[in-house]
Amino acid sequence: MKTVVISSPDTRILFISEVFVGKEHDYTLLKEVLPPGKPWFKAKRVRLDSGYQGFQNDYECNDYYLPHKKSKNKDLTEEQKIQNRQAASKRIKVEHSIGGLKRFRILSDRARIQDWTLFDSIIGVCAGLWNFSKIYSNG
Repeated sequence: MKTVVISSPDTRILFISEVFVGKEHDYTLLKEVLPPGKPWFKAKRVRLDSGYQGFQNDYECNDYYLPHKKSKNKDLTEEQKIQNRQAASKRIKVEHSIGGLKRFRILSDRARIQDWTLFDSIIGVCAGLWNFSKIYSNG
C-alpha cells in the first residue's frame, strides 16, 4: 500500500492521497494524484527524495531540491555529498510526519481491511489526529 504525503516544515500533514495497492513508483503516483500542467507547487519550495527524478520537467515550483544520485560509473563529489546531507537534515521533517502517522498502528501493522475506501478514511483520521497533536503540544 502506498500514499502520497505532503507535509510542511513544522511536520504538519498538508495532503494525503488515497491509498494505492500494488507496486507503483512514487513519481508515477504523484503524477496520477496531482497531474502535471496545473500550478500545484507554483509558489512553493519543494524538497523531494530521489524517487522523484524528472519533477522539474513536469511541475512548476518556486524552488525545488532533489538529492544528487550517484551514477553507475561515477561517485558523488564531496560538494554533492555535503549538499545531500544538508538537504536530508531538512527533509527529515517529512519522515517525522510519516512516522507520526505510523504511530497509529492500524497503518503500520498488517491490515485485513478489504474496503480500501474505509482505509482511506482511516488514514485521513490518523493524519487529522497527528496534526491535532502537533497543535495541542505546541500551544
